Amino acid sequence: MGLIKSMVQSVGGTLHDQWQDLIQCEDMGNSLLMKKVTTPTGQISKGSRVIVAPGQMAVIMDSGAILDATAESGVYEFDQSSSPSFFGGQFGAVFKEMWQRFKYNGTPAKGQAVYYFNTTEILGNKFGTATPIVFQDWSHPIPNQMTGTYAPMRVEVRCYGTYTFSVGDPVVFMQNVAGAGDEYRVDQITDQMRAEVIGSFQNVLNELGTAEHKVPVLELPSRTDEIKRTMDEKVFDTPIRERGLQLRGFVVESVSLDEDSSKKIDNYELSSNSMMQQGTMVGAYASAVQDAANNANGASQGFMGLGMMNMASGGMVGGAAQAPFMNQNRSQEIPAVDPYQQQPSSNTNVESSASMGKVKFCTNCGNPVDGNFCSNCGTKVG
Repeated sequence: MGLIKSMVQSVGGTLHDQWQDLIQCEDMGNSLLMKKVTTPTGQISKGSRVIVAPGQMAVIMDSGAILDATAESGVYEFDQSSSPSFFGGQFGAVFKEMWQRFKYNGTPAKGQAVYYFNTTEILGNKFGTATPIVFQDWSHPIPNQMTGTYAPMRVEVRCYGTYTFSVGDPVVFMQNVAGAGDEYRVDQITDQMRAEVIGSFQNVLNELGTAEHKVPVLELPSRTDEIKRTMDEKVFDTPIRERGLQLRGFVVESVSLDEDSSKKIDNYELSSNSMMQQGTMVGAYASAVQDAANNANGASQGFMGLGMMNMASGGMVGGAAQAPFMNQNRSQEIPAVDPYQQQPSSNTNVESSASMGKVKFCTNCGNPVDGNFCSNCGTKVG
């Protein structure tokens, strides 16, 4: 028992009077997923015509068993003596599996109908996160001073967008969702679909926030292809597939941070900018010191400018920049001393050392030396 494709021209031809029944379903639009069509008697007579429009899938059922199915548009003649044709196109494998699971068992027909399924893409379905979703943002890494490693900043986001879907497996959809009712509309599953889409999306966010992907939180709207690819590869939309449906498109239109997360990022940016500015000023200060030291004629003016720079920065820049020059300046300020020359007795330590004999002084830092090495800077003396 199956369908035999007829010539399209015969729909309005003279053979119309020979047809037992004409079964068709009007345009299902963007609001109807399944519709049952049958005859007044509930039986489909041999020679009846079944019309399948583009974007439709027709499944002929007889008392819960599948007689035939097709997703190829055209006009078909119902012939009880023929075997199933399964003109499926891309759904051929699905239809063959349907036939194996629901073979017609030859019992007398008790109720026959054609179930039409909408195979077009259902557009314009909105989704939004009612509560913020946690996201690990690697674009703002937090250093761990103990381990020397970095961890992502934990932020919470709200996301809004649209998705599209279609019927992928009519039998699974009928078994798990639609049943054998007269029709099933999109708005009957909208809330459930939205919840499952958000659940799938949250799984994707968890994946994109790992160290492998490190997707910046504010770049999510531009990663639509990656989001959909990740959802497919990881089969995060399993609950949707188990309903006989499939996601066709997924677009994140906007991402917004909650108040606490916004403050976190603002403080992070301010801290980073402050450190960068200090680093730049220290570098400039050090460069200026070097230039002033190398310019004998303009040294006084150069160091006067450095003093003004240090005052403007609250002393931080000068303190940070001068550190590398401290030992050098100190050694330059202390005149070279003859280690065997008697020193003035203005220093107590010097006087006590002088009273014991000849006193040696470090030629590098000027510290009195008792042995062969300076105990202050380690320089060899004598």
